[in-house]
Amino acid sequence: MLEIYTAALLIFTSFFTLINPLGTMPIFMSMTASLSKKRRKQTAKKATLVAFITILAFAFSGQILFDFFGISVNSFRIVGGVIFFTMGWDMLQARLVSLKHTDDEDKIDAYVEDISITPLAIPMICGPGAITNAIILMEDAPEISQKVLLISVIAFVLLLTYLILVGASKITDKLGETGNKVMMRLMGLIVMVIAVEFFFSGLKPIILDMINN
Repeated sequence: MLEIYTAALLIFTSFFTLINPLGTMPIFMSMTASLSKKRRKQTAKKATLVAFITILAFAFSGQILFDFFGISVNSFRIVGGVIFFTMGWDMLQARLVSLKHTDDEDKIDAYVEDISITPLAIPMICGPGAITNAIILMEDAPEISQKVLLISVIAFVLLLTYLILVGASKITDKLGETGNKVMMRLMGLIVMVIAVEFFFSGLKPIILDMINN
């Protein structure tokens, strides 16, 4: 029983740290600032659900896919960096605001669909770290009970992530339109810095590997 608790705690702390819902929260707030409370909840739900499915998919078949296509985690970091930078630039220019201020339900649906999958689900919630961690822990769990424990803890972490993102709606409502615009630009700058870190953390090992070979 103690081993189960120890394993669950290890899985929880590693995934909670890598997914970092508290770090994702301000970006979620700024990107959904002008959406209704219902739409923000819908976005959070879809983002965490997509992230959960993606993590499970990689956990069960990630290493096979990586080997088959010759993909590395560093490549994921580079692509994630490019996605982050583009999104951060749009946030810095407040371009996302013009998309959200519309009565066209189709446009709002499309916007929710876009941001819930990229960049919120991938790579914000389900990033290279979470994917790699899922693959490694799944390989280290030969027994069915260990696999069930791993999946259960991942589901619990993403449930917490969903609750944190939904709770962010209250803060967004209190900030008001001006506060949300200011926050969006600040978050845009932070996202661009994260993008640069992502990009070069993925690029450096690849360049070093090319030099050594």
